[in-house]
Amino acid sequence: MKLIKFIEAFPDEKSCKFHFKSVREQQGIICKKCGSKKHYWLKAKFQWQCSECNFRTTLRSGTMMENSNLPFRKWYLAMAFMSYSKKGISAKELQRQLDHSRYESIWSMMHKIRTAMGKRDSLYKLEGMMELDEGYFSTETSKSEKQNLKRGRGSQKQTPVAVIAESTMLEDPETGKTSKHCRYFKMKVLNSHESNEITNLAEENFDERSIVFSDKSTSYVDISKYVDVHVSEISSKETVVKVLPWVHIAISNAKRTLLGIYHKIKGKYLQLYLDEFCYKLNRRYFGDRLFDRLAVAVANNYWYDNE
Repeated sequence: MKLIKFIEAFPDEKSCKFHFKSVREQQGIICKKCGSKKHYWLKAKFQWQCSECNFRTTLRSGTMMENSNLPFRKWYLAMAFMSYSKKGISAKELQRQLDHSRYESIWSMMHKIRTAMGKRDSLYKLEGMMELDEGYFSTETSKSEKQNLKRGRGSQKQTPVAVIAESTMLEDPETGKTSKHCRYFKMKVLNSHESNEITNLAEENFDERSIVFSDKSTSYVDISKYVDVHVSEISSKETVVKVLPWVHIAISNAKRTLLGIYHKIKGKYLQLYLDEFCYKLNRRYFGDRLFDRLAVAVANNYWYDNE
């Protein structure tokens, strides 16, 4: 959906509400009180009522919009700008585009949308052939962290991020040659370089039938316990080009995107920015459907997922 079509489809608050209602009903309404999935719509109240216990569910309840006072149309415009822009948009620029008075409200809304992106991607495990490596992203440090930094390292610290690329081998029908093509990415901020961090990542995100390629870092020694095959190569320029190409392309693109749009990203929020980058990268061929998929992610019953 292009921006001009968005304006035609959602000209006012009412149109956004009815669209969000239909998305939620396709997902299924779940009662917070008894867990029933049988509901009927109260037109006068603009709410659902549980057929079992009569508990009422509002349009925002259980979704990323819960407890938000911003109009539905501003949420929809924010999702539109975040999905239409290939590289992203800053909260300050979105505040200007939406003509909103408070920066904090727009910043919070964007982080909630990024949270929905991350939760959606966390539902899927990677499988087949995978590349694994670490990248280091500059993040803003707090006053206490600055005191512990070594002299000469400046006011920023390097945060380790594990990057996974699920790839497949495709054959060119004309030449008959096979080459690697990447399908999905995941990026996870690490607390440390220790091997237990990587093994927890492997256990949560890798299918046990997978083949994982990595360098010979000591942090990766236990990965073979969680996958079918683990192939490790000594880190070199050749390794980057032939064994781990997609991981390093993703790292460089992510750094360029974050550096070009956002300034002084705090370490505790880095994962949210990476979630947005991966969400759009994994759906890079969705085209006009990306906005619809984002609406589904925001409308999901997240209270139920946390049970």
